Amino acid sequence: MTCQAWPEPVVRVQSLSESGLSLIPQCYIKPKSQRPTNMNTTFVVPNYASSQNHHHHHDPINIPIIDLQGLYGEDQTLREEVLGHVAEACREWGFFQVVNHGVSHELMKSARELWREFFNQPLEEKEVYANSPSTYEGYGSRLGVKKGAILDWSDYFFLHYMPLSLRNQAKWPSIPQSLRKVIGEYGEEVIKLGGRVLRMMSKNLGLKEDDLINAFGGENEVGGCLRVNFYPKCPQPDLTLGLSSHSDPGGMTILLSDDFVSGLQVFRGNQWVTVKPVPNAFIINIGDQIQVMSNAIYKSVEHRVIVNTNKDRVSLAFFYNPKSDLLIEPAKDLVTKENPSLYSPMTYDEYRLYIRTNGPCGKAQVESLISKK
Repeated sequence: MTCQAWPEPVVRVQSLSESGLSLIPQCYIKPKSQRPTNMNTTFVVPNYASSQNHHHHHDPINIPIIDLQGLYGEDQTLREEVLGHVAEACREWGFFQVVNHGVSHELMKSARELWREFFNQPLEEKEVYANSPSTYEGYGSRLGVKKGAILDWSDYFFLHYMPLSLRNQAKWPSIPQSLRKVIGEYGEEVIKLGGRVLRMMSKNLGLKEDDLINAFGGENEVGGCLRVNFYPKCPQPDLTLGLSSHSDPGGMTILLSDDFVSGLQVFRGNQWVTVKPVPNAFIINIGDQIQVMSNAIYKSVEHRVIVNTNKDRVSLAFFYNPKSDLLIEPAKDLVTKENPSLYSPMTYDEYRLYIRTNGPCGKAQVESLISKK
């Protein structure tokens, strides 16, 4: 079912960028309708969900920033407040940033810096880890195996962190030297954060706190993958994208963005909104599997990445996914006569084959799942 080889020779975008070219190759030029024009893009300065910071009120669009500090104390009112902010963000946005999330800022910084160092190694050092479409693990430059496809302006490294049976450190970069150790520590902390957020979502949906985690296969069997994205400088950023529009196929994504360079855009109200990252925050978004499990009470949201001429970017996307061979379907308690099940059951393994074959395609996949009853 999976393709063993890429349909064309792989070109590393970073090498193209560093070659000093002034025009990008034709295969990266998007159709006009998909180009990042300024016509339908808003730059967002975010507001803290719990603060009085309203001096940006002229801009009605704000991606919520949620302070999780209140989750960890004894104060029940504060906890309810945090849960309320998360519930609203999940329903209204599908995207939110979290601060005071319990992951060490030093660890976040060092993970990002070490990965940047990896991408700045000589090409032959990175090619040792070149990936194939059969598993996607390793150093890659494309998503999808369609010959002649229009490509994105990015390289990446993809690895499995969970379940343990799929974790293979020999496939992780051995340079810089401390990278493997830091990936291990970072993965452990981000998995814990994912569990906390999933429990909040479960409660907010009116389910038992552990219902969603159990539907994912249980704490020790969830899927966890890391995709580190490198977006090189681009001489014609208005013609291409770092990552084409898509919703994430998995459960939820926990993104460590570049602190200084914005690039992520979220599709909301018929326009693209540029997310301004907050230092030391994670950006969390709902994936297609939570849309299915919540019977579309929570929806995954299309997003894309733009590039720029004078700065490259590194971001770490941690995908917190269901165990890949379990059937995923709407939670029984959310299916009623008035709200029948919208989706037919499917395993995550079957589901993600679509994006791995076709590349990023907006929300076409999750919408095609809706039961034709």
